[in-house]
Amino acid sequence: MTRLIATALLSTALAVPAAASDLRDMALDYFEALPSTVPQIADNRVTPEKIELGKALFFDPRLSASGVFSCYSCHNLTTGGDDNLETSIGHGWQKGPRNAPTVLNAVLNIAQFWDGRAEDLKAQAKGPVQAGVEMANTPDNVVATLTSMGQYIDWFEAAFPGEADAVSFDNMARAIEAFEATLITPAPFDAFLNGDEMALDETQKEGLQLFVDKGCVTCHNGVNLGGNGYFPFGLVEKPGADILPEGDKGRYSVTATASDEYVFRAAPLRNVALTAPYFHSGKVWDLKTAVQVMGTAQLGEDVSDAEAERIVAFLDSLTGTMPAITTPVLPPETATTPRPTAEVLQR
Repeated sequence: MTRLIATALLSTALAVPAAASDLRDMALDYFEALPSTVPQIADNRVTPEKIELGKALFFDPRLSASGVFSCYSCHNLTTGGDDNLETSIGHGWQKGPRNAPTVLNAVLNIAQFWDGRAEDLKAQAKGPVQAGVEMANTPDNVVATLTSMGQYIDWFEAAFPGEADAVSFDNMARAIEAFEATLITPAPFDAFLNGDEMALDETQKEGLQLFVDKGCVTCHNGVNLGGNGYFPFGLVEKPGADILPEGDKGRYSVTATASDEYVFRAAPLRNVALTAPYFHSGKVWDLKTAVQVMGTAQLGEDVSDAEAERIVAFLDSLTGTMPAITTPVLPPETATTPRPTAEVLQR
């Protein structure tokens, strides 16, 4: 009898509460767990050689005209994949117009940038390199820089075998895309979706339920809890100009369609606890405040302090584990490597 009682008690202890099971089933209607392997890109097969080359390029400030700024400058892998600034600082110490999105898990977004103007990470990688307010370089100067260093030539030829001109601006972007595809950060929420219902504590589960019940899930769903659709900022009530600057009309600058005024790609929420400040304007530094702003602007209801705290607890479960990244040793410059411009150094 004692053995039977002990067996029954053990079975009860291991049983998954029905409520937890129901919550997970509901979550699976809206969200997906991260893939367990590096995502393959249809037109840019990810290989170890491309990854290593892309990592070097990601960290190399010589892709900028000044020799100061790299991809890593605005997408710091030690601080959530962004720069934790309101808006980024670039060429000539200019301040950029928008907050830098995280590069973590970005390969899974439907498009890149707040307005979706880059269809993938290849296109995104080319943008900042050429933007006058960011790295202010040209494709020709980038290629001249890379071909001036024999080690880079060897790396490009290994990453793009059989190509007559392996060192190219396009291949630079492809390599960076391949490296960025490895920046996948599995989180406790993924463990929950995969069946470990103890991966979230009770407060986080309450926050997940609120996240769905309040309607946050309408825009923030899928594998990245966002990053897969475009929505007006201020669907119900527009925030003030301190949060929603009137001069930045979002996706309208891409489509020139009146209905796209103040429309932005829904921010992906993975690692959001690490990526303050928030919104494209970078004007809100507190995650709880950002949740409450979204409640008013997008849902038309006040989110109480207690509710916002529970939603933030759920969002904390989206903070993932970074892959181990070894800082690359970059090839040294040669006599033919283009020099930083004097104009930049004088600013």
